[in-house]
Amino acid sequence: MTTAVDFKAAARAAAFARRAEAFAGGQGQAAEILADYLAPHRGRVLSGYMPMRSEIDPLPAMAAHQGPVGVPVILAKAAPLRFREWSPGCRLVEGAFRALIPEEGAWVEPEVMIVPMLAWDRRGYRLGYGGGFYDRTLEGLRARGRVVAVGFAFAAQEVAEVPTDAFDQRLDAVVTEKGVTIFA
Repeated sequence: MTTAVDFKAAARAAAFARRAEAFAGGQGQAAEILADYLAPHRGRVLSGYMPMRSEIDPLPAMAAHQGPVGVPVILAKAAPLRFREWSPGCRLVEGAFRALIPEEGAWVEPEVMIVPMLAWDRRGYRLGYGGGFYDRTLEGLRARGRVVAVGFAFAAQEVAEVPTDAFDQRLDAVVTEKGVTIFA
């Protein structure tokens, strides 16, 4: 019997392959499109991420943001993310899952989040790595007020339907090298 966990695992394997192929082709103007999308949010706290493996690179858009920028820090398994303030050139150290994080800096709470992913669909759902960190974080931030969650991915990462469960949080938009998709 195939379970939802099995289905998501198979979807992740296929999504990794699609993303790697898209990454090899380059990201074109994706970071510029993301920066343009984020421009109306100047002054608000933005969270981005330090790209790993074949993830699309948000760093130019993060550097262009006019306001505080944080990156995720994993403090514990099954816990929401925390965000440490980041700026271009800050000293980075290896954190959980080998992700780079600022060695020091203030903790910030994002009002706008750039969210990495393996796949996304037109309903606004994303497929992540399976730890649930972004879903937990979005749920908590949304319970305390409004946060804008913008997925950042290659257009080739779009799939017909991402497998979901009751814990999955929808994105507000996805930015790719081909443009912006906003979810109502």
